[in-house]
Amino acid sequence: MGSQPIKLLIVEDHVMVRKGMKALLSEYPDIAVVGEAGNGLKAIELVEKLQPDVVLIDLSMPVMDGIEAIRRIIAIRPDQRIVVLTIYTGDDKLFQAIKAGAMGYLLKDSQPEELVQSIRNAYSGEPTLNPTIAWRILRDMTGAETTKRSTEELSEREIEVLRLLTQGKTDQEIAKELVLTDVTIRTHISRILSKLSLKNRVQAALYGIRSGIISIDETSEINEEEKD
Repeated sequence: MGSQPIKLLIVEDHVMVRKGMKALLSEYPDIAVVGEAGNGLKAIELVEKLQPDVVLIDLSMPVMDGIEAIRRIIAIRPDQRIVVLTIYTGDDKLFQAIKAGAMGYLLKDSQPEELVQSIRNAYSGEPTLNPTIAWRILRDMTGAETTKRSTEELSEREIEVLRLLTQGKTDQEIAKELVLTDVTIRTHISRILSKLSLKNRVQAALYGIRSGIISIDETSEINEEEKD
């Protein structure tokens, strides 16, 4: 983590919830809440004005909901890190939030430590998904329409990187395994996202499973190994 705290924008229509999260996060010196918004339209305005490192956003809000706000924020600031925090567990909402460009997704009843870690992960460019939500999104994407572009457009090296990314490895871990620099790995990931018309690592990982580069069973085995 750098010397400067992570600049966070909280977007939530319930004032008490916003204040509660702000109070909770004030206990962590590496996170600074730089702004608050009560709807998606205000969030877009503050993103342009404050340029936060991470946006923590609810999905169900008046004036403009979280999904539309995410789409518009990504349109004006493609590299914006966004974490969704909500009580909603419907498949369509989950899929749309990730499709719109959210990097992380947590339920509102998640532990404070999970919230803080998801903000830190998003800042570092690493996706964070609640395990239950992740599998629902995977099932939804498996049945979704195939993307117009395929892995045939990727080089052999890019497919290697996508496979390791899909396994949940960080840039540093991929670089170590392929004996490359972190910068080179980030360049490969950027090209993968561009060629496949994807917005972030979450979508890339889900695409990797859906396209058969790595199977759901294989990811389960990897997760079990990490627990041991």
